[in-house]
Amino acid sequence: MTAPAPGISPPGISLGIDIGGTFTDLVLHDPALRRSGSLKILTTHADPVQGILEGTRRLLGEASVEPGEITRVVHATTLFTNALIERKGALTALITTEGFRDILKIGRERRYELFDLMLRPPAPLMPDELRLEVPERVKADGTVVTPLDLAALDAAADRAVAAGAEAIAILFLHSDLHPAHEQAAAARIAARHPGLAVTASHAIVREVREYERGCTASANAYVAPMAQRYLARLGVELGALGIAAPLLLTLSNGGMTHVEEAVRAPVQLLESGPAAGALAAAYLAGGQEPRILAFDMGGTTAKLSVVEHGEPEVVFGFEAARQARFIEGSGLPIRISTVDLMEIGAGGGSIARRDAIGLLKVGPDSAGSEPGPACYGRGGTEVTVTDANLLLGYLDPSRFAGGRLPLDRRAAQAAMARLAGALGITPEAAAWGIHDVVTEAMASAARTHMAERGRDASGFTLVCTGGGGPVHGYHLARKLGIRRVIVPPEAGVASALGLLTAPPRVDRVATLGRRLLAWKAAELESAFASLEAEARAVLARGGWAEAAPPAERVVDARCVGQGAHMPVTLPPAPWPREDAALHAMITEAFTAAYQERFRRPPPAVPIDLVHARIVLRGAAHPLALPPARRGWEGPAQAHQRLILSGGASAMADIYSRPGLMPGFSARGPALVEESGSTLVVGEKGRFSVLENGNILVELDA
Repeated sequence: MTAPAPGISPPGISLGIDIGGTFTDLVLHDPALRRSGSLKILTTHADPVQGILEGTRRLLGEASVEPGEITRVVHATTLFTNALIERKGALTALITTEGFRDILKIGRERRYELFDLMLRPPAPLMPDELRLEVPERVKADGTVVTPLDLAALDAAADRAVAAGAEAIAILFLHSDLHPAHEQAAAARIAARHPGLAVTASHAIVREVREYERGCTASANAYVAPMAQRYLARLGVELGALGIAAPLLLTLSNGGMTHVEEAVRAPVQLLESGPAAGALAAAYLAGGQEPRILAFDMGGTTAKLSVVEHGEPEVVFGFEAARQARFIEGSGLPIRISTVDLMEIGAGGGSIARRDAIGLLKVGPDSAGSEPGPACYGRGGTEVTVTDANLLLGYLDPSRFAGGRLPLDRRAAQAAMARLAGALGITPEAAAWGIHDVVTEAMASAARTHMAERGRDASGFTLVCTGGGGPVHGYHLARKLGIRRVIVPPEAGVASALGLLTAPPRVDRVATLGRRLLAWKAAELESAFASLEAEARAVLARGGWAEAAPPAERVVDARCVGQGAHMPVTLPPAPWPREDAALHAMITEAFTAAYQERFRRPPPAVPIDLVHARIVLRGAAHPLALPPARRGWEGPAQAHQRLILSGGASAMADIYSRPGLMPGFSARGPALVEESGSTLVVGEKGRFSVLENGNILVELDA
């Protein structure tokens, strides 16, 4: 019997694993029986694989599932982006064109805060002494001015290895158009130093602008050794458990790929964890809600993203490791396709303190899982958002994380009393202040995110996932003027479930760099066809090529004289073969895209084509969810508990979510508890259970 290809699995059980800064979430899903199981455990930062293995064993045992029944494992993680932020990646060297060793240090030569005298520009990922030069030079037209000096290349690579470098990034001028020198250099270094991780910039992103391309290649090299070791070990350890299914990885753009491609370009995984929340919101609520603001709050960060017509917005670049969280230019530009996210340091583990001028500050630093919030009873002494939510009455200490992590109320009270004393207020006021301050931080981020995209949050439905999303969703919606909030079942582990909805996806880009009228139809068709062939080869190695539809074609274009370009989606192939007809088709698409973005037609000047892009998706894996249960007639209310909100106390009705059936509705104040999270509904809200099992919260005006 022939074994299935790596990416194609017969009907069976899928395992989704999402590693966050505080919790690791796991989900089992069986589409045939339409059943699932989930688990939330603390992330083991010293060795994340151990946490995965422990959680997998426990989840398989609780669900009575044999390891051999699992047919695929889909994984997302924040490990690699955390390595960038914390500067804990591999010691990396840069080899570049002679005379350009400081290109990553100079950057765009712009101050992101003009009047900040203490401004820290984003530093390169490699030390000064490991930014090395070799004689070589190719002009933009392909003319070789200086051949690659192989002896100098060998000396530079040897110097890097002698200094302890585990990885080398290669960045030569104009390699996006003419990569021959980079290809030769990468092959020679790999042959000379077989254990070294070598990244050539053109192999990761073939775009103009050396600074952006160099930062992306450097980031890839910086995390590559970690990714190789981590993914290899995870695959071996899962196999030792008896799981023979392929290990698949979620990409930052919400797609999915196989291990070979993930190891080649791990930079594509930087935002895989945050993207999972947007995928979950799109899948679990996107069919009923055309305009969604996805809000995923975990233990370390909160993520916000726009989902319209069931699809998260995807952009072709973002900034990693920003020095100033909301300011463009303060981070490292990474040119990969990614779900368009606003991410802030606001989670259950965010630490609260009195700042230098005596005000309450929350985050962005987090207690994480080690030692965690004070109420975890694991040695933490600083008060966090989770401590505040516990003391406000929003969390049941005996049911937190499914009862696997009982909370210590006395430890939370002691930590809160210390902070309240420093602030000169009561512990109750301090607890509400923490909840309100962190919610306002998320509201400010949402306002910025929406305003930059020309949208008004009040016209969207807020979809809350993550352990903290349902806890803060009601008050966040009130701050944003949102009237509808949706909380899917098992919201606390929804991101892990969202992983299982990701389709296989490959994005590829190449520089065009000429005016539209200078291109012949056959040349453009050849450029896009070459990218599509490359992408289909990646899908084929994962076993997905047969089911892949035609690729989506996009061109980055601008008016001549403009510095910035924008993506323009083009009609699907086949294209007109006549030059004039193709030029007219692209001009029409560019004009429509320009008018939609700027609300005015473009000026009557020629059009520049900057990049060609293709997006190739395979078929998404079917994911049938269990139907909402029916036939229940008993009372859903379990008991009441005193909660604090806005400085006032109230008795809230407590409901167990598994006991709520479609059609049930009630007014706040109320708490709806389930294993991974608690939904907080204030007194000006009403909630009802929809036919699909989602809870809809409607806020009074």
